[in-house]
Amino acid sequence: MTFKYFFSILAYLVPVLLFAQVEEVNPPDYIKSITFKSTSSALGELPILKLGETFYLEFDALVSNEPDFYYKIEHYDYDWTESVLVKPEFLLGVDNFRIQDYRNSFNTYQLYSHYRLSIPNQQTKALKVSGNYLISIFDRDDNLVFSRKLMIYEDLVKPGIIIKRSRDISTIENLQTVDMEITTGPQINNPLQTIKTLIIQNRNLNTAIKNTKPQYTIGNKLIYRYVSETAFPGGNEYLFFETKDVRAAAMGVQFIDLKDIYHSYLFTNVPRAELPYTFNPDINGQFKITAIDREDVTVEADYTQVHFTLKYPELTNGERIFVYGNYNNYALEDYNELLYNLERGLYETDFKLKQGFYNYKYVILKADGKLDEGRISGNFWQTENNYKVLVYYRDLGARYDRIVGFNEVSSTNITN
Repeated sequence: MTFKYFFSILAYLVPVLLFAQVEEVNPPDYIKSITFKSTSSALGELPILKLGETFYLEFDALVSNEPDFYYKIEHYDYDWTESVLVKPEFLLGVDNFRIQDYRNSFNTYQLYSHYRLSIPNQQTKALKVSGNYLISIFDRDDNLVFSRKLMIYEDLVKPGIIIKRSRDISTIENLQTVDMEITTGPQINNPLQTIKTLIIQNRNLNTAIKNTKPQYTIGNKLIYRYVSETAFPGGNEYLFFETKDVRAAAMGVQFIDLKDIYHSYLFTNVPRAELPYTFNPDINGQFKITAIDREDVTVEADYTQVHFTLKYPELTNGERIFVYGNYNNYALEDYNELLYNLERGLYETDFKLKQGFYNYKYVILKADGKLDEGRISGNFWQTENNYKVLVYYRDLGARYDRIVGFNEVSSTNITN
């Protein structure tokens, strides 16, 4: 190989290596119940925090040997490519330290250690700028265990959000459209070129709508009123179950059984796509750890083996069915895939979840890799969903993307 040919290949590969979009790495099976909390609320799996706010990353390791974990923090631009900022520009202090706050489970059948990373702490004193961040957790051998995204915003603008039914008559029964209005002040220069938006439905980054341009402007207002560009499938209210008492069947649980740990067998679910819409209060895919007669659920709540069953015709064209929800960051893994039991005529799977209240639904991964969220559950314009809008800003000549605005609404008061 000539040097000229080698360097031509290198010149082609370097931009790909430097500017690849980062994806979250899901944890191995022994890591469970990853949550973010702030001083004001529980954030679940998708943390959006105000600059300067204290937050906590918590997770359980379902092993008995108290492994060591270390954390690293990186800053990213709007498109989740690594920003050009060096660490002292976005982080006051240092990272790559061992997580020292951990406790062992108490009086549980499933042994585990509960870890809690607080930001700020003695080593990492502050995140200095807004924008996208990635927290990566490593083991003592510097192997990546898992990573999670978070967004930190400045409160400079507050986007107005209105949820409407689809303006397209062919999809009016199934879609919800997000209308936005962003009022910019003197601190925002050339907003048509420097402002970008991100619209998130039910805390799911996988389905977020990115980089929609304003349809038009009125004075210092950016107006977004599209037909399809900001539309989401309405979905359906999430299914749910509760395991706060492992010794008795609660909501959604048909019966329980004690083996090595408690097993919770849920009622068999059926497709809802062809059924009429029925309002059923949910928490939009989230989960909440809770247990009765426990003073500290972080270490006293037990794990149960939860059994899911779905009455659905067997798929023979390469399509697969998964239990979908924020409990595992909407991941599609081997353990939450349902397999068809020919003898029972049901799809089924089971896996461990910490005691609590969980939302879930069933989705189909098609043979071409596309996700069909509505074929089993249905899509209805009446469904109550949570919508979040983030406003990103890169001033002329700036070196990174800031998040300068945030707002969220529910589609409870959806209008035509």
